[in-house]
Amino acid sequence: MTPTSAHRPQMLVEDFERIASSAPETVTLELINGKLEVKPVPDGDHGEIYMWLLEQCMQQRPDLRLYPDRGLKTEGYRQGRSRPDGALAPRRHFTGYGEWADPAAVLMTVEITSYDSDTDLRDRKEKRDGYAAADIPVYLLVDRNESTVVVYSEPRGGKYRIHRSYPYGDVIKIPAPVGVTLETEELKDFAN
Repeated sequence: MTPTSAHRPQMLVEDFERIASSAPETVTLELINGKLEVKPVPDGDHGEIYMWLLEQCMQQRPDLRLYPDRGLKTEGYRQGRSRPDGALAPRRHFTGYGEWADPAAVLMTVEITSYDSDTDLRDRKEKRDGYAAADIPVYLLVDRNESTVVVYSEPRGGKYRIHRSYPYGDVIKIPAPVGVTLETEELKDFAN
């Protein structure tokens, strides 16, 4: 079940959306498990990792796009609001949506960890569980702290049933419906 804060959210989703729409460009806000969270501004290595993944997805699946920082309605009953680092979806899927889109056609969400104290709870647990509750087929976590790539798949009952962790350098086959193979040797350039 979800944490206590989900039963007593800090604010209504409508209030969050109003606040988030007027936040300055230097701040990214999310509503995770009923709590207002500030997503850190990415550093240069974060951006390079995103571009590495974008290139691999575009080469292997030209029918899809890896949309950066796309606002998604997540968690049970779409009560959360997340901005994954990447949302892999069919080309033009988000046409006509406002700031927060239904994730029904999203095949994979991607998070690249930041070097902050909240990354463990936010990226490794709360957002993972929110994406599973939204039935997003695959969650890909590039964990810079651990120099691993973690693939979560087969969401059921608000949890991913399968998760596998791979060290940087491994070749990773992302399961259907994504169906791409990631050559991760280049990620070693970004290990700390």
